Amino acid sequence: MPEGHSVHRLARQFQDVFGGQRLEVTSPQGRFSAGAALLTGHTMVDAMAHGKQFFLSFDHGLFLHVHLGLYGAWSFGGDESFTGASSIGAPRRIGERETGSAAPDGAYAGPPPPVGAVRVRLVSDHGWADLRGATTCAAITAAETEAVLARLGPDPLHNRPGDRDEFIRRLRRRKTAVALLLMDQSVLAGVGNIYRAEVLFRQAVDPWTPGNSIDAETAGRLWDDTVATMADGVRDGRIVTTPPSLWTVGGAIAPDADAHFVYKRHGLPCRACGTLVGITEIGARKLYWCPGCQV
Repeated sequence: MPEGHSVHRLARQFQDVFGGQRLEVTSPQGRFSAGAALLTGHTMVDAMAHGKQFFLSFDHGLFLHVHLGLYGAWSFGGDESFTGASSIGAPRRIGERETGSAAPDGAYAGPPPPVGAVRVRLVSDHGWADLRGATTCAAITAAETEAVLARLGPDPLHNRPGDRDEFIRRLRRRKTAVALLLMDQSVLAGVGNIYRAEVLFRQAVDPWTPGNSIDAETAGRLWDDTVATMADGVRDGRIVTTPPSLWTVGGAIAPDADAHFVYKRHGLPCRACGTLVGITEIGARKLYWCPGCQV
């Protein structure tokens, strides 16, 4: 499932290429035909992400709400003014790297025929975007949008005043293992399996520590490191949590094999202490950790 940095990058891309433009909205697959009819012909005002939830607001007060889930992805194309990633979402390489560039080959002649089960297609004068495989795709009101946001915890990529303290409060009031709490979207919005594993390692926190056993200082460090690593992900378009000193190949880009401390490195020596990185399941998701460092 795309983590929060990918969804924030998606919101940036939509704002760049569709902001202030009148959109034709259709559902080639047919499953979103009623919702598309409510949105088509209206101007997209704003694109917003909170955690893994994505919203497009339109000038008549309705919103397009999308949650990509495990299989959702947007693909894009258009003329020379329509730039950015050509695909964000599944299928993804490790670290959720985006694919390609939206730069066209030759003159833009409008969107191509839909390929596969396109839930929704957005078309402007300069380009198009297709959504496939999303868990949620709905046309909703402003009140319904607020109801979705009210169920979520603070988003580290917003990092608004009070968010840090609110995260600390939500984390420390629960007896649940911190590894589960970091992926509970009502506690912290946007973190997935990669950031969860990497931040817990970087802060040397035992994944099974109950939230109510974590002191406020440690909880604050978890928030601060999540803010920093996710901001790097927004900037770079992929998740890299290791410093360049650990990269085996020189250069400005980390090889995939060197990008993480513990994620998908089970059975390999810890980069810090040499203990073999462990793997188990918690909450039906794989957890990677170092039994030597995270005690």
